[in-house]
Amino acid sequence: MDPNSRGPEEYGHDGNAPRQRPPRDPLTPDFGQHAPALARTVQLVTGDYLLTVNPVDGSEIEICPPGERPGRPGKLTADERDRAARAARPPAPPGPARPSLPLLERQEVREDLVRLLARGRSVRLTGPAGSGRTSLLDVVAEDCADLAPDGVVRLSGFRRTADDLLYDLFHAVHDAPLHRPGREDLLDCLRDVGAVVVVDDIEFGGAALDDLLDATPECAFLIGATPDVPAPSADAGIEEIALGGLGRAAGVDILERVVGRALTEEEANWAGDLWFESEGLPLRFVQAGALLFQRDQLRASADAVDEFGVFADATPADVPLDAGDGDETPLPSLGEAAAPARLLASRLSPAARAALRFAVVLGGEVPHQAHLPALVGDTHADAALGELVSSGLALPVGSRYRLAAGVLTQLEAAGYAEDAEAQALTAARHYAWWAGHPSVTPERVCAEADALLAALAVLVPATTASLDGEASVAVRLARTAAPAFAAGLHWSAWERALRSGAEASRLAGEVSEQAYFHHELGILALCGGELDRARTELEASVGLRGAAADKRGAVTGRRALALVTDRSGPPAGPGTAAALGTAAGPGTPAALGTSAALGANAGEEVPDVGSEESRSPAGGVPAGFAAAAPFQSPAEPYVVHREPSDGPAKSRRGGLRGLARRNLVAAGAGALLAAVLGTVVTLGATSDNNADNPSDQVGVNPSASQGPDDGSLGADKPESGTGDGDTGTATSRPTDPGPDGTLGTSDDPTPPADTAGPSDEPSGTQSSGGAASSSPPRTPTTGPPSWTPTTRPSTTPSTSSSPTPTQSASPSASSSSSTTPSTSDSASGRASAAPTVTSSSAGTPTVGGTGTAGTVI
Repeated sequence: MDPNSRGPEEYGHDGNAPRQRPPRDPLTPDFGQHAPALARTVQLVTGDYLLTVNPVDGSEIEICPPGERPGRPGKLTADERDRAARAARPPAPPGPARPSLPLLERQEVREDLVRLLARGRSVRLTGPAGSGRTSLLDVVAEDCADLAPDGVVRLSGFRRTADDLLYDLFHAVHDAPLHRPGREDLLDCLRDVGAVVVVDDIEFGGAALDDLLDATPECAFLIGATPDVPAPSADAGIEEIALGGLGRAAGVDILERVVGRALTEEEANWAGDLWFESEGLPLRFVQAGALLFQRDQLRASADAVDEFGVFADATPADVPLDAGDGDETPLPSLGEAAAPARLLASRLSPAARAALRFAVVLGGEVPHQAHLPALVGDTHADAALGELVSSGLALPVGSRYRLAAGVLTQLEAAGYAEDAEAQALTAARHYAWWAGHPSVTPERVCAEADALLAALAVLVPATTASLDGEASVAVRLARTAAPAFAAGLHWSAWERALRSGAEASRLAGEVSEQAYFHHELGILALCGGELDRARTELEASVGLRGAAADKRGAVTGRRALALVTDRSGPPAGPGTAAALGTAAGPGTPAALGTSAALGANAGEEVPDVGSEESRSPAGGVPAGFAAAAPFQSPAEPYVVHREPSDGPAKSRRGGLRGLARRNLVAAGAGALLAAVLGTVVTLGATSDNNADNPSDQVGVNPSASQGPDDGSLGADKPESGTGDGDTGTATSRPTDPGPDGTLGTSDDPTPPADTAGPSDEPSGTQSSGGAASSSPPRTPTTGPPSWTPTTRPSTTPSTSSSPTPTQSASPSASSSSSTTPSTSDSASGRASAAPTVTSSSAGTPTVGGTGTAGTVI
């Protein structure tokens, strides 16, 4: 029997009958190979661009079509804001509910905050870590729920910049999914937001805080910060309130509520010593109450800790310091109460201690309770979060939990940072699988951004080239998380992940992955308006992909690089003829004329006009392009969407420095040729006064070029009519080829304004990208918002956008001058255009038949 050609008898049917698949047991899964899942691409609008986040070949970017550009976003309703606020809160930890602690000795501060916010004033609440700022902000936010039209918006300032908070506020108030507006549109939308904005754990002040306040004149801010955060400027108009510690009686009350019983005399004296040492910080009393509660559990179950009992699997560092006879368990010493993290952790379950090790490795970020079973290896490890929170070792920060102040340092000293690289490797492998799963949304990945970035921070410095060809875990994590951060509009995390991935791929020697990260960094820089940086990153990406033979990725990079060139123009090169020919487009009259003039002195080869690579684009030069810069010097070609530069004159001088000698020779030859031709024209004009002289019938603006199909190079043809009072139809005829086989053309590619016919090119291709956009002036908030319920008139000045200045270059305003002498051959009846001597604004004349100066392909 041939195993490669089995007969039909093996399957119980003849060769003509269709082959039947055996029935599948519904209880048995199909273990056959499934089709690979499609890459999850997300398309969003950012500023003027349409960005397609492609995790395979790299993100693609283009100018957003008018039909897909979103309008001004609408605001969320009150119910939608409430649902979004509830979703942004940290999840409740599993296990028994924590005892509710009242707000002790804070009633006066609470009333002051509410009164100031009701008047539309912004307040900065300053207090040390553990002073109860977050609890006070929560209560005040509930009191101010009905003050402002847009309600109360809760934001987290932890590791967030001022720009991040502006976008967070925009998305918290507006209904704008997959839309990241530009800077001007963002500020315009935020001027109409009237809300009480509560920002906790802010990390910046000074000018950055002033910009945040100036961008939201109708908002009242309640800001929570530690004393080490820079203060706002004196002109910010922010009220400052300092938050101190609690009294001794309040501290004892917190201890009794946490323990659930009255304190003994010994414990009350111990609480008094703790109050003096801790300066009355509420967090210290919560942790001390957890110590007393654990002590009660040890005393109630002495048999459970005989020979360490439930702690038998604990390492020496995790063994309870006072494990022994429950009746003889002493009170913690004052030093242990001052730094209780080690003692508290030693009395937790093994799963909770394992979770603490991951939190220490991740820089204080406690993994989400849904990740703990996979990380720890225990199906019930999600209950560990409840233990950490009830003991005061973890506190809510934004939408997640972090180790409390001082806990990270204490656990590191207790040995919880051992094997940090192995722990980070485990976390990175899990997060790389999780972030790339199709069921995980980008918003969910963004909520775990700090934990993912912390794992990258540990693994990237230790990355080395793999000997077995296995991809680096750090590279795989960054490669998976970066597209999710981009799609979830968490762009600060996107940038950090890309930079970590680029460094990790460089250390691992993975060229294709390094090219991807540089490509994404270029896209990010382009979206942020940093064109020079975008060009550098994209050029590096294209070069790396060329080395890795990644054709699809190289095409994606070249498309993005072409958009950068379109927005900013080609980079200023050393001024060689080759660079000028490339900038003007190979094969175009401008490139041919410049290359011929300069190559005559340097022996450079002039491209063939008939070659496929040297042809101008179909349709010729856009109408708006030719009208904008008819006399532009080839040394600095006009580019559509040019961005403003700091020193245009300096760049022009630098670009022409290398051509000084050639231009002098070309200028001398052109001046001599112009003098000779001027004499010939004068003699020809006075020797024959025939009215039917063909040379008199040639218009001042002949065709600039010819197209590829009809014998011309593709220039726009005017329909009918000529200028200067001529009647009839002006016809463009080819001139005699020059000595090098090229066609002579005229300097001015556009007809006069009074005779220009309609163009067949699509209109609207030229934008005001080159105009300098002026942002509205910053005006400090000197009065309450308009929604403030007060009898005092509002003194908040309104900020209006100033008109955007634009630049336009016209033939009349151009500083260049052009002289085009022509000769006539009365015997043949043909007119030929002579070479042109053009004096540019930089003071260096150039010679050549330039018809489409500044064309960029």
